[in-house]
Amino acid sequence: MQETSALLDLFGAVSGVVPTLGSLPLAVPRRTPLDVFASALLDAYGPQGWWPLLAYAGSNPTLTGRLTGYHPGDFTYPRTNGERFEICCGAILTQNTAWTNVERALDLLARQELLSPKAIQHATDAMLETAIRSSGYFRAKSKKLRAFSEFFLRLGGRTPTRDELLGVWGIGPETADSIRLYAFKETEMVVDAYTLRVLLGQGYCRPPLDYARAKRTCERHLPRSLEGYQEFHALMVEHAKRLRAAGPG
Repeated sequence: MQETSALLDLFGAVSGVVPTLGSLPLAVPRRTPLDVFASALLDAYGPQGWWPLLAYAGSNPTLTGRLTGYHPGDFTYPRTNGERFEICCGAILTQNTAWTNVERALDLLARQELLSPKAIQHATDAMLETAIRSSGYFRAKSKKLRAFSEFFLRLGGRTPTRDELLGVWGIGPETADSIRLYAFKETEMVVDAYTLRVLLGQGYCRPPLDYARAKRTCERHLPRSLEGYQEFHALMVEHAKRLRAAGPG
């Protein structure tokens, strides 16, 4: 599709990679330039269509994650304030758990009409904790959702700065960057545990590797664009999951 070709042009030409078959991870030589590596992942796995949304019927383009909600090649989401808030809640709930657990929590919140900042503010602790129990650490996460809901309402529709997000209780660098990149469509690089693992494995960084240094490395070696940053983060997650599934060797 046109968007895919544009991203491939953005990341640069791909060479010296071994095509992936089925669920196998792509084999790329160590220390391949990061922009070429990113382009190879996109060519092998295709556009990821992050962030998945409950009401969107798009199918899952990968072998992991939820079954619907993805929108490969379409970067117009979120289109409503409700979708934006849903993404923010997902970014908070996905801390230290798998996305499938978050999906169940978001679905329950939506079915119980709790997936809005005002509804979360007025919900009892028992209601909120029961709805998000599948995401783990449900007591702490319910407090995080309340704190963020209050913050979201105060924003009045404007885009928060990174520092403002980091000032909200329970929001760390990865969550803040995810919220800015996916919910508010700001060009903010996101790295996570999957990304760190791949960066170390491919020889782009040396241990010990912290979030800030990993983020700077990616920003330094990748073209800056909203579409490119969204795809890169999602592709690194998919690649790391395939590597883990394939096991050693």
